[in-house]
Amino acid sequence: MEKTSSSQHRGVLIDNTWMTGAGESFDVSNPVTGGLIALVKSASTEQVDAAARAAQRAFSDWRQTAPVERGALLRRIAEQVEGQRARLVALQQLNSGKPGIEAGLDVSDVVATFNYYADLCESGDGLLPQSVALPDDGFCATLERVPVGVVGLIVPWNFPMVTTSWKLAPALAAGCTVVLKPSELTPLAEIALMEVILEAGLPAGVVNLVYGAAAVGQAVVQHKAVAKVSFTGSNATGQRILQSCAPRMQRVSLELGGKSSLLVLDDADLDKSIELAVAGAFFNAGQMCSATSRVSVARSLYARFIDGFVAVAKGLRHSDPLDEDTTLGPIISHKQQQMVMSRIQSGVTDGARLLTGGAAIAGLGGYAIAPTIFTHAEHSPALWQDEIFGPVACVRSIDSDEEAIAVANDSDYGLVATIVSGDVERARHVAGALDVGTVWINTPQLIFPQTGWGGFKHSGLGRELGPWGLQAFQELRHTVLKTTMESL
Repeated sequence: MEKTSSSQHRGVLIDNTWMTGAGESFDVSNPVTGGLIALVKSASTEQVDAAARAAQRAFSDWRQTAPVERGALLRRIAEQVEGQRARLVALQQLNSGKPGIEAGLDVSDVVATFNYYADLCESGDGLLPQSVALPDDGFCATLERVPVGVVGLIVPWNFPMVTTSWKLAPALAAGCTVVLKPSELTPLAEIALMEVILEAGLPAGVVNLVYGAAAVGQAVVQHKAVAKVSFTGSNATGQRILQSCAPRMQRVSLELGGKSSLLVLDDADLDKSIELAVAGAFFNAGQMCSATSRVSVARSLYARFIDGFVAVAKGLRHSDPLDEDTTLGPIISHKQQQMVMSRIQSGVTDGARLLTGGAAIAGLGGYAIAPTIFTHAEHSPALWQDEIFGPVACVRSIDSDEEAIAVANDSDYGLVATIVSGDVERARHVAGALDVGTVWINTPQLIFPQTGWGGFKHSGLGRELGPWGLQAFQELRHTVLKTTMESL
């Protein structure tokens, strides 16, 4: 495999000081070409300890800062990220293989998230003490939301910077200090984001970064200074984190997997349905927990939908993300590519009908997989029930709204769903019966900082974004005191 030039990156930040990791070295690759682009050494256990202790020292001062002061920092971070847009987009493309439009959307999401939590800090919403009405005039009470403490943030490779901002912005707004562990596969944009944050005037020790793989994440989770863990990633890892946190009753938020449905009702606009199916299954090469990879289509539209869906999928352009015409990026790594291909092969073995795709794309030497569409996949767990994390969609027909609901809810996951219908009230009725955290009706998968993110069942615990994302990093304290009518 051809290698490109690589550089050495410092992957550890403690007390606002960058340093080289003292752990094992990792090759960071460009998934478009497979070429080596960086060498980064992971943090050692001792460096994780130093990072957690730095966060612990910084907590006493940071928690005392006024919300408006924390908001000013978050606002500066948003401005600095916008000012570094071109550089951050380029790093997203280089390290993640994202097409330019997807990388640009990621940076916009980071800016919007930091601005949203800056707004909350400036308004004091959810951050300032509140009086509590009591039934006895002889007493008064106050509610305070206080920061939980040092938090460990462990983020995945599919949306570098984005998932980080979803956790980091509310944690800082709440008054928490942070130990952040990015994925070993995609550190470059994360490191650059931390450089931008430092330029915004971050106090020493408030955010510390420790690069590495599972061993580093485990050290973060098990550190006695870490009061809360917020993790986004696989269900298997999430379950292990939950078990690790149980003995010390650490607070835990888990944003895990999904196996989500797109429901096309019989009054749906066909072109809109195909457009949403393509975006839901193939955006970010299907590497997203919200991928609507199970597509249920009303029987009256089924044949025309299949023809259109396959035609559009075949027309997606898959090449160098620097090419403005690229519409589909690669799989993140060779290992992940092999995992997706094994699921595809299992589906074929189980009797699913492959309509298009199903193969790796030869060309630049990277890890691309052609957009893949199956029918008759309902009896293949590898396709219909398991999260694939690749550009694979399965389509089936349905005969009623009730069947659409039953099919969508027949899953261990409950993250999102999309409904396409010409009757909004009908769609709302279907949405109300779905066991998921977010439903989109006749719209792409737009995620706003103002709306919560998280799911039912095996899709995780807790919510991110919105005021709920802030509350995830807070504890509640009530103060009750006896008073007199004169002092009220």
